[in-house]
Amino acid sequence: MSKTYRIGQIVPSSNITMETEIPAMLTARQLVRPERFTFHSSRMRMKTVSKDELAAMDAESDRCALELSDARVDVMGYACLVAIMAMGLGYHRESEARLTHRTEENGAKTPIVTSAGALVQGLDVIGAKRIALVAPYMKPLTELVVDYIRAEGFEVVDYRALEIPDNLDVARHDPMNLPGIVADMNLEGVDAIVLSACVQMPSLPAVARVEAETGKPVITAAISTTYQLLKALELETVVPGAGALLSGAY
Repeated sequence: MSKTYRIGQIVPSSNITMETEIPAMLTARQLVRPERFTFHSSRMRMKTVSKDELAAMDAESDRCALELSDARVDVMGYACLVAIMAMGLGYHRESEARLTHRTEENGAKTPIVTSAGALVQGLDVIGAKRIALVAPYMKPLTELVVDYIRAEGFEVVDYRALEIPDNLDVARHDPMNLPGIVADMNLEGVDAIVLSACVQMPSLPAVARVEAETGKPVITAAISTTYQLLKALELETVVPGAGALLSGAY
């Protein structure tokens, strides 16, 4: 009999993609592995991707972790990369530790995965040192993300800020625009491409095409988060059609 795992998701109120792409990947995994998953969300208010709104939203993450721990989920994913990275270098470690402590106080200690930490860890897992990156944010926030990743020991060779301020508009961005965006970037000496440094910007349908066109591994915030959720559950990190990181090679 296959085991069913409860996946908790701490989600910005205007995010509609984390509850689409991560379940899509874990549902695809069910075609090749026996484990089953259910998905449970708690929301933090955020409409505009600005530093002030992101900080106010992050303050609500403790409440979300408590709510999800009431449901005794098996793992939680915090789904806003830029909110974590805008709070200061290395903040994903502080966030993960604090939220884990909140669940422990509630008698239900739960592993916490942040999309920010997951992206950094995913790049490390595939051995990438030099990367190219696409983000939907305004340029100042994108530069914060780039600086954060550089501080974690990676060289960002080139990046694109798509400058979409409204979070719902980020979700409306056509993922099949991404191959054309990447084609205009400097990929010389790049080890990997971060196709979406944001769990709200859809990218999953374009991952295989960009890997094929560039010959380079492609990861996204959602793919990296899914990898770390599976690692936290001590399950095989295999998802069909989700790029190199979830190919089973790592």
